[in-house]
Order: sequence, then structure tokens, then C-alpha cells
Amino acid sequence: MNTEHTNLQDALSAKQAAWESNASEEQKEMTTENLDAIVATHFKENAVNVGDKVINFTLKNALGECTNLQSVLDNGPVILTWYRGGWCPYCNITLQYLQNSLPEFKKYGANLLALTPELPDKSLSTSEKHDLKFEVLSDVGNKIAKQYGLVYKLTDALSEIYQNKLGLKNYNGDDSSELPITATYVIDAKGIVQYAFLDADYRKRAEISEIIDVLKTL
Repeated sequence: MNTEHTNLQDALSAKQAAWESNASEEQKEMTTENLDAIVATHFKENAVNVGDKVINFTLKNALGECTNLQSVLDNGPVILTWYRGGWCPYCNITLQYLQNSLPEFKKYGANLLALTPELPDKSLSTSEKHDLKFEVLSDVGNKIAKQYGLVYKLTDALSEIYQNKLGLKNYNGDDSSELPITATYVIDAKGIVQYAFLDADYRKRAEISEIIDVLKTL
């Protein structure tokens, strides 16, 4: 893990700055247009938020093993987070920071679950690459993300780039060009959301220190 930056957001901002120094004006405009389109959906008004009872689900990990959210909650608080895929550098940075923070999460009795629309074999590659020791669950078709109000569709211009240059279909197994908001929730053992990070910009993520501060209060 890159230890140059103490905070996750500092590392993400450094990555964004590096991208912006090389990206064309057209690329920057397309990214901005896509973020504006997400904001225009007012997704925060419909998404699961602080004070809400979470929606239970059962999903499989990369090895085909099922994980049920309620069963995990029976053992204590849960940090529930979404990432776009192993092709996303911002997601990879975040996963590394989360992995590094696992001992701290465990100190407060919390388990971490990460959801991705990636097909199981792709999520397995991501888990192995980063040596992740928490559950990575395949939410194929963004079915659970939709229930949580966290799905958006890429603009046509950006969708074309993601499909042609990144091969998004190969990761997710469909042509929907739908991705999840990279949300993070801290859920208490009763299944109530005590913290929600909801931002249209995938380059911004829940700060580790904020997650821990909430866990301390549970």
C-alpha cells in the first residue's frame, strides 16, 4: 500500500491531480457532464440514508459462497461499501486503505463487506491482487445497489469510452453501462444506518477516520 498519504482522500486527490494533468479537455468535460447528470437525479433523496433500516440481502463472493447481511449483523456492526470495479484506480486505492484498516475495524467488532457489479471471476482477481481479507460480494446487475438507490447510468459519451477502452461489459457481463454510487454505510447491530457517505463523485470516498469515529459510538 502507498503510505505516502496518511488520509485516503489525500491519496485519491493525488490520483485525480495526476489524471487531470494528462487528460484532454474533452475527457474532463465528459467526466464533469457525467457527474452533473448523477447529481441531477437527486439520488440522495431516494438512497438509503442515516436512520434507515437496511435492506437485507444474500450475495455470493468470488468463490461462490453466500453471505447474508443480517447474519453478519448478528455478530456486530457492519461497514457496507460499494466500488465500481477492479478497473477503477480510485477503487483500488480505497480497497487498499480499507484492507490496511481492518485491524482497527475489528477492534470495534465491525465486519466489512464490499459490493461490486463485477462478475465473480473479476472480483476474485481484484481480491487476490490486493490480498483482501474481507468479503467482496458480486452484485451482478447492481440488483442490491438498485434497492439501496445507488445506481446511475453513464452518459452515452462516457459509456462508449468505458466499453471500448476498459471493456466494461467483460467486467460486468452486460451492456447496461450502469454503475453504483461508491457509497459507504456504517450499520449498527440492529440494522440501522448510523453513517452514510453518498457522493456523486467516485473520486471521493468515506474517510477511514470518519468510519472509525462512528464505530467508537456504537
